[in-house]
Amino acid sequence: MSDSFFQHPQSLVESDRIGKGTRVWAFAHILAGAEIGADCNICDHTFIENDVVIGDRVTIKCGVQVWDGVRIEDDVFVGPNVTFTNDPNPRSQKHLDRYPETVICRGASLGANSTILPGIRVGEHAMIGAGAVVTRDVPRHAVLTGNPGRIVRYAEDTPSGAEPETVGAASRSMPEIIVDGVSLHEAPVIRDLRGSLSARETGAGLPFAPARYFVVYDVPSPKVRGAHAHRRCKQLLVVLRGSMSCLADDGQNKQEFVLDGPERALLLPPMVWGAQYKFSPDAVLMVLASDPYDPDDYIRDYAEFIEERQAYDA
Repeated sequence: MSDSFFQHPQSLVESDRIGKGTRVWAFAHILAGAEIGADCNICDHTFIENDVVIGDRVTIKCGVQVWDGVRIEDDVFVGPNVTFTNDPNPRSQKHLDRYPETVICRGASLGANSTILPGIRVGEHAMIGAGAVVTRDVPRHAVLTGNPGRIVRYAEDTPSGAEPETVGAASRSMPEIIVDGVSLHEAPVIRDLRGSLSARETGAGLPFAPARYFVVYDVPSPKVRGAHAHRRCKQLLVVLRGSMSCLADDGQNKQEFVLDGPERALLLPPMVWGAQYKFSPDAVLMVLASDPYDPDDYIRDYAEFIEERQAYDA
């Protein structure tokens, strides 16, 4: 029994790198190479292999096996029977020289019975739903459910668990914007007995001369679409009918914007991650783009975006 951490008499702890205040409960088995931080809670019937690093204040509930190559950062919650994997093509008695590194970033939560494929990165404060199968990297603060996992919304890291604060078009005052380069652009709406009209000109509600446009409509669900960044292209999002939300993320700050009419448009500059979701059934979104379509201009992987954004800011 260690003086620095609690070990249940029916547990087997072979590692001497267990942080102060950590609790290891009955029938847990921790191999000699594992490293576990302070104030963790390792529950019954868990197995932690050698090449594993676990940060501080991590909770691992019952029935979890943490295999070689897994890295779990501080303040992560791992629910009951979460399944980590570390070999994309497993065969009996066949071992890899080096296992893919799977990273669960600070503050993330993995719901009960979720499955994490090898080499996945789950971003900071992401929430993985119960039973979800994670097949691709998960951006920070994303909420993912289903098999295969799909992002259904984004959540802020708030102590109360409340929904993220949003910036809506209903307010006539221009809100404070914290995401680098993002801006809102107003346009007047003329209403009379014949109907309503809203127009934009370059320099007056239209911040650039568009090279193309596309329209998104008949979206079958309020789930996330978009979810990418551009290296060069600017985009102006205008909701012509209904409403939708757009998340803008510069790698350091993120903010949700609600667009519910053509009088207020959202400018997404290059090197800002954008995702659209919460589409109303009648939503019609028009996107004006500064450049012709170029598939090489897209960054569709969030981890790649963070790496390029850091170089962009340097």
